[in-house]
Amino acid sequence: MAANTLEAAGVERRQAEAHAEALRQAATADRDELATKADLAALKADLAALEARMTANLYRALWFQGGTIIAILTALRFLPL
Repeated sequence: MAANTLEAAGVERRQAEAHAEALRQAATADRDELATKADLAALKADLAALEARMTANLYRALWFQGGTIIAILTALRFLPL
């Protein structure tokens, strides 16, 4: 028990028990909120899907920009200036 270790190190029994209880509470406090391996796997899959959508959107925007530039240059070539 942690209290025994603390007491052996010279901490008074009452304080040792209080420290040990505080450590126990801290170690188990938010256990339900910790991510599991399944949570992390789901997050990884979500991030991969998001990356794929963002990449597709980026390429779509680049193709649109390129097409717009070509259309403008073509129009300028045939317009009388």
